Formats: sequence, structure tokens, C-alpha cells
Amino acid sequence: MKDLSMHIMDILQNSTRAKATEITLEVLLDTEKDTLTLVFKDNGCGMSEETVQKVVDPFYTSRTTRKVGLGLPLLKQNCEMTGGTMHIESKEGVGTTVTAVFGLTHLDTPPMGDLAGTIVLTISAYPDIRFIFHYKLDDEVDYVLDTKEVNEILDGMPINDPDVIASLKEMVEENIK
Repeated sequence: MKDLSMHIMDILQNSTRAKATEITLEVLLDTEKDTLTLVFKDNGCGMSEETVQKVVDPFYTSRTTRKVGLGLPLLKQNCEMTGGTMHIESKEGVGTTVTAVFGLTHLDTPPMGDLAGTIVLTISAYPDIRFIFHYKLDDEVDYVLDTKEVNEILDGMPINDPDVIASLKEMVEENIK
């Protein structure tokens, strides 16, 4: 995957396929530690310990429409290429947490890509799922977007209305500069 937003989209889609009703994405940049950390948490169906061990194998997938699952293996490879790590915690019936740590300024760290577009596209595609997006850059930026709060403000207007989508994208872009 050519940028981190593509990895993010893939993992968020995994959470939706796992029937999650609440998904959290944290993007944490720490310039002092030189790390970029992505934390994905969901309350989906979760995985057994055996499955957690298998999901980093590119020739394993739980999907029946294909024979390979490249998302998590590629994410792990990209993390490790930058001196980082990837860790998966999961419990059946509870949910899954994927933590991916990259070397922030490492030459092999993929560019971020269109993070705001990815977040808003996911929100609009799954309006019934609660998404919590947390972006933190040192002590300079600490931004949280929670679709539960957005829906309360919208007071019945659909979160996937084109005007709402455009406003959300602009708001996220402004807050994660």
C-alpha cells in the first residue's frame, strides 16, 4: 500500500466486517520519540489466539472470496521496515486492538496520504457505526472527532449527507494540519 491512509482504510474495513458497532482510530505523532503510532480498537467479533497468530500470514484470510489477506501482513512489514512494531490483541466476542508503530522520520515510513478523506469516507459509508478519531501531535494538536457527538449536533440530518461530508472533511483537515 502506497500510503498510510490506505492501511487505515483497510483496517477500518476489517473492523466493519467484524460487525463492530464502535471503532476508534488513534493517530499519535511523537516527535521526541520519533514515532508515529496507529491504534485501531473495535468491539467486533474478535479473534481466537490461533487466528491472531495466523492473520499476519499473507496466505491466510477468513474471507471466502479470496485466498490471501495482505492488509495486516503489509502493515506489519511496513512497521518493521521503519524500526517499528505491530501488535494485535483480540478476544472473541469482545473485539480487537491493532497497534502499529512506525519510525516517524524513517526513510521507509510511507506518507500519510489523505487521512481526512479516509476518515470521512469511512464515516459516510457506515453511518450506523460510532467512529472515534483521535489525532495527537506532541502537545501541539489534540483533536477528537466522535460521530456520536456529530450525530447529536446534526439532530436527525444524516451524517452521510453530501453537505455534512464536505463540512466534516474540511473540519478534520483544519484540525490535523
